[in-house]
Amino acid sequence: MAEGQGAAGFTGKTADVRKYFYYTKEKVSSDWKDLAFHLGFEQPDIDNIEGRNRDDKSRCMDLLEEWLKRNGERTTIEVLMEALSEANLQSVVDGLRRKLQDAPVTVPVGAAGTVSSLTEVLQKSVKKCYELKLSHFKPLIWNDNFTLNLSDIFTQLELVPISEKELKTPKKFNRSESMGGKQRKELKSLDDLLNPDVTGLSTAPRSILIEGEAGGGKTTFLSKEALDAISLKTELGRRHDIALLIRLREVREGETIEEMVFDQCVTKRKGVTIESIDTILDENESRVLFLLDGYDELRPEARAAGQAIPELLSGKLYPNSTIVITSRPSAGVQQYTRPDCHVHIMGFSKEHVEKYMQQYFTVFKKQELSKNLVVHVKDNELLNTLIQTPIFLMLVCLMWEEDQEMVSTGTMTGLYDNLLTCLVRKHCKREGVDMPTEVLPTEVAESLLQLGKLALEALLRNETLLDLTEVEKEKVNWKLLLKLGVVTLEVSSSRLHPRKQLNFSHKTMQEFLAGRYVAHALLNQDIVELLQLTSITKALELSNLLQFTCGCDSQAAQAVMEELSKISSREFTHVRLEYFERSHVPKDRNLQESCKRYKRFAALCLNILSERQEPEVLQGFSQALPIVVQEGSINSREATGLKYYIQNLHSANLPDRLILKIPYDTDSRDTVQYLQQCFTTSLPGLRLDLGLSGQYDSPDETARLVSVLKNVPGLRALDLSGTDLTPSLLQPLVQGFSHMSLLEELDLSSNPDLGDAGMEVLGVGLSSVPHLAVLRLGLVNMTAVGMSSLAPYMRHLVGLRELNISYNEIGDTGLESLTAILPIFTAMQVLVLCNINISPTGMRTLVPALCQLTRLIKLDISDNAIGDPGLECLAAILHHLTAMKVLLLNSTGISDRGISSLIKALPHLVQLQVLDVSCNNIRDSGIVSLVQTLCQPSSLDMEQNPPGNKSLTTAPHCNTTLQELYIGRNSGVTGAGLGRVAQLISALPALTRLDMSGYSRRTPAHLSDTTAMALAEALPRLPALEELNLRDISMEPAGFQAVVQAAEEHPTLGWLLYIKDLVPEGADTTASCLWL
Repeated sequence: MAEGQGAAGFTGKTADVRKYFYYTKEKVSSDWKDLAFHLGFEQPDIDNIEGRNRDDKSRCMDLLEEWLKRNGERTTIEVLMEALSEANLQSVVDGLRRKLQDAPVTVPVGAAGTVSSLTEVLQKSVKKCYELKLSHFKPLIWNDNFTLNLSDIFTQLELVPISEKELKTPKKFNRSESMGGKQRKELKSLDDLLNPDVTGLSTAPRSILIEGEAGGGKTTFLSKEALDAISLKTELGRRHDIALLIRLREVREGETIEEMVFDQCVTKRKGVTIESIDTILDENESRVLFLLDGYDELRPEARAAGQAIPELLSGKLYPNSTIVITSRPSAGVQQYTRPDCHVHIMGFSKEHVEKYMQQYFTVFKKQELSKNLVVHVKDNELLNTLIQTPIFLMLVCLMWEEDQEMVSTGTMTGLYDNLLTCLVRKHCKREGVDMPTEVLPTEVAESLLQLGKLALEALLRNETLLDLTEVEKEKVNWKLLLKLGVVTLEVSSSRLHPRKQLNFSHKTMQEFLAGRYVAHALLNQDIVELLQLTSITKALELSNLLQFTCGCDSQAAQAVMEELSKISSREFTHVRLEYFERSHVPKDRNLQESCKRYKRFAALCLNILSERQEPEVLQGFSQALPIVVQEGSINSREATGLKYYIQNLHSANLPDRLILKIPYDTDSRDTVQYLQQCFTTSLPGLRLDLGLSGQYDSPDETARLVSVLKNVPGLRALDLSGTDLTPSLLQPLVQGFSHMSLLEELDLSSNPDLGDAGMEVLGVGLSSVPHLAVLRLGLVNMTAVGMSSLAPYMRHLVGLRELNISYNEIGDTGLESLTAILPIFTAMQVLVLCNINISPTGMRTLVPALCQLTRLIKLDISDNAIGDPGLECLAAILHHLTAMKVLLLNSTGISDRGISSLIKALPHLVQLQVLDVSCNNIRDSGIVSLVQTLCQPSSLDMEQNPPGNKSLTTAPHCNTTLQELYIGRNSGVTGAGLGRVAQLISALPALTRLDMSGYSRRTPAHLSDTTAMALAEALPRLPALEELNLRDISMEPAGFQAVVQAAEEHPTLGWLLYIKDLVPEGADTTASCLWL
């Protein structure tokens, strides 16, 4: 046999061996680990492959692709067959030999594996469709001769996960605030989301939500993902045989997934039918990648429950497929799916902006314009903010090429207005018509207003395309609009519903034209009638439209802000200042949602103010927002609006509170510069909560910060956690305390370089802030020495309500210094002493001081080895602490003896909402006794629900106060004990979070079917439950399925936490609430 040839004389090159991967993975399946060993993979590699795939067939295919990637030309069919033989998989070897004797099968370019002849045809058709439709596009729709490759101007966007560890980290009550998360992770590509070290997920994500603002590049990004997937340029593409890009704006009510694929993803090809697509997707479900573009553009009727897209998102259709879906924020995707990964497209970084400019002008062979524009942008702060959004950057480049005088605006309305003027000039020049200097030509102006009216009506229907038949009915001169280039005429990509339609170059163009029309129509019409603007929800849906409307006309802006003020006063009457402060007790779910909506509403108002910086609009803004909140980038348009607002504040229009939080990834120098521009004059009445970030490098920098804060003598809260402060950097800040005499909250947590020397520096300045009520010093590397030096300076802080000194090496000696002054703080409500090395001896010192803090609502002694003696000391004085709502005792070394003393004291804690005794040595009897006691109604319950009250919604024997209970990870608790707990917990109907996890994965607590059924039956009687932790627990298939089904049917339960390795074999794990 010639070198390089396999059995039957076939070549062994990599292009040929891949076509046998599908057959191999189908036959090998669960034996893939044996094959991996004989292909030379080490155990860590095998574990990694196992962790990032959901089933054995996917793991086997991943293994083969990884083997191919590693070995290149050395990847031959002979090597594969030899490894299969050594793995005792001779039947697979024999099958390959038979295939080698047949005629070779052509593998379509870009296919990850040959599934069947039908699948090959579909793969070829999809690839051809994408290469035709996506590889080239016209960014300037008025220029038919100008076409670009997607790769010509595409620059990688910054993708930043919205939450630490993604959504797989349960939203458990934050027990150690000093460790609170400012961390976010920048991603290089979506492939990073397949890495467990990045996401914290144990398996590859099934659902990825990508959110971004209008013009952020979502559609372009997903188009490139589709092209890269079929070309196998990405790991995401290599893991899937079929990648299907579906534009959701084209989806109609009643369409099936198969019809959408037939409609949008394939060229006309013999053999590809809706029926064959259905078969192919079923056969290849785990290797199908759905790329769903623009959930916010999906018609309302196609979003309804039971429609195909909601069914796909919820996992009722193709539950083993992978989904990537894009949307503008808060469009409602989470109504049907809880994404495994939630990613935000941030737009372009400074480096990306310059790279984009270079690529753009290189295409036009005008590279010198790029250098000039870079310089111009650096000197134009407003413009610099705007061009971080890709669509706006492209328009800036376009106008810089046409007329550099037009690139001076700092608003998106001004940018589109100049673009429109530019297009009209081009049209007039082509037609030989004079262009008026001040106004648009009459015919053009009338046609644009007519188009704006249609654009508005389509927006209110949540549509982005205009049916040409309807346009002609309105007698719109659409041919003129085509010549202008504001719309294009196209035939719908739908093969099932073909129609001629007008398409806007971008949804923001539709919103701009609609905004122009609204600004004009408001002269004669009421805004509520025109926009159906009757609620905050509607205002947020029409966010961009409202901004463009306000940007187009001053009177329109005043009318919009006046109406928003009315809506705000109706819907946010219950919103209080304390809702925006850190809560130490569980927050009501409705209040949490109200705060989120208020922050989004505040962002809308700030954007409007950025678009129309005028006193009259400022007045409406002040009326609409009694509390001003800005938590975004200082380079955002919201930050621009906030700067104008602050610069124009005076004593007569001060807000109730201004909350400004700078994201963690902002350079401290930029932060200080922004604050200098905002607070240019003294604002004596302003109550400001300021949260800063970045790494402060020199005392000069903190001194500059202090000079800014001198203009805000009413500074209420200052958060400098995680800013790399040192004693020398802290010094200027402390010296500036004399200008912050009204300071109530100070957070210096997570600055480990402060150490004891930093505590000495801090202490000297505390006399200048006598109103300080909150002091957070978690994780500052303080020892007993630092505590002893700080304590005397704290004596005058008689109003102290919260003290957090967690995660420091204070020990019993340092605790003595604290207990000497603790009785002074009679207003104390929150005391966090987590992980400071308290022993039973230390507890005996602490307890006499604690019993005098009768207003205490939260006590955290977790991660201290106090043992049973320490808990007994504490329990003996709990009858003095009847205001207690949160008691955290996890990882304290307590057993049944200690818990019995706590049980005796529990009847005194009538307001207890959170109890954590997890990660201890409590046994079955202790846990069961504890839960039995907790299930008894408190005296508070009895007062509110007397036995004779016939209107009770809960049984009188229930505890309706306790909301969070953590009893998991106790070494002596068995399945029998947890079974008894399962029978009891229905008497705790207010529970929102319950941790009853086992102690160890090696020896999990086992729940019998009877016990699991009891737990499943209890869940409907816990109507507020949001999270249930059953990690390190094993169950039989029937019991597991019953619990999962009950959890899935529960209206509020979103987190059922379980260990993947303990799932019964063959069990269905597709429930959206199940997190493995």
